[in-house]
Parts: sequence; structure tokens; C-alpha cells
Amino acid sequence: MIYIPNLLTLLRIGLVPVLILLLQNQAYTMALWVFFVAGVTDGLDGFIAKRFGYVTRLGSVLDPLADKLLILSTFVMLTIAGDFPFWLLIIAAFRDLIIITGVVILTLLYDHFEMKPIWSSKINTFLQIVLVIVLLIEKANLFDLQILTQLLIWLVTITILVSGFQYVYEWGIRRDYIDKPTLK
Repeated sequence: MIYIPNLLTLLRIGLVPVLILLLQNQAYTMALWVFFVAGVTDGLDGFIAKRFGYVTRLGSVLDPLADKLLILSTFVMLTIAGDFPFWLLIIAAFRDLIIITGVVILTLLYDHFEMKPIWSSKINTFLQIVLVIVLLIEKANLFDLQILTQLLIWLVTITILVSGFQYVYEWGIRRDYIDKPTLK
């Protein structure tokens, strides 16, 4: 039972290539369904892990990785299709690169470093997911959501920048965010 959340996370990772192929073929309605199923597995694995105490070190690494793979792959494919601004893909990817680099450096420097997502990053992830859903709904011709899409693009941009700066501040300047640091 303890591995169910990790299996759900692996399923979400497995849905990424399916989503990429659907977006490549501009099958937006099916892509929306796959993205929805991936979102359900994300919520379900988190609920099961926390509710039943099945939180594992592997899961704490795989879950955010699965989220990033899903979101960035979708951003890339929608950008290639011309449905998504290139500049937003670049700043989203650069922020994630900064976060990954920070985690690697702090893990190498400290015996015990536990990544804790910050509030602005949680808001950013939520807004990125909503942006993808709204854009897929629009591209599937279910509703005209151009105004909402533009608003979400700017909200995502702002939260990308705020969370990126907040991570740099928390990890680089204010080090008490790191759990009991001891240099290796």
C-alpha cells in the first residue's frame, strides 16, 4: 500500500509522452482529458500519501518532478504549435533551472536539506495548471476564453518572477529556511 502514491506519480510521468503526442497532433480535446487525468492522479497521490502516512523520500522527489515534466512539456508543445508565448516558456524554464540548480547545490553543501515549496511557488503551479486547462479548452473550441487566457498569462508571469526571486532569497540569502544546516 505504501507504494500506491509513487505508482500514481509514475503513471502521471507515463502520461507525459501521451500528452506530447496529442498536442503534436493538435488533438486538444483528448489532451485536455489526459491533462485532467494527470491532475487527478496528482491530487490522489498527495491525498493518499498524507492521509495514510505513505510519504516517502522517493515520492517527495518524484512528485514535483512529475509536475514539472507535465507542465513544461505542455508549455513546450503549445509554444511549438504557436498557441503559447515563447517568452513565457523561457522564463518558466529558467526559473525551474534555477530551482533545480539550487536544490543540487544545497544538497551537496548540507548534510540535511529538505526542499520545502514556498507559498508563491504553490500559487504559481496552480496558475500554470489553470492556464494550461483554459488554453486547452479554448483550443478544443469548447469556449472562447481569450481574455481569461491573456489574464492568466500575466498572472503566471508575475508568480514565476516572484517565486523565482523568493527561492533565491530564501535559499541564498536567508539560510534559516534550510532545516538545521551543517556543512559537509
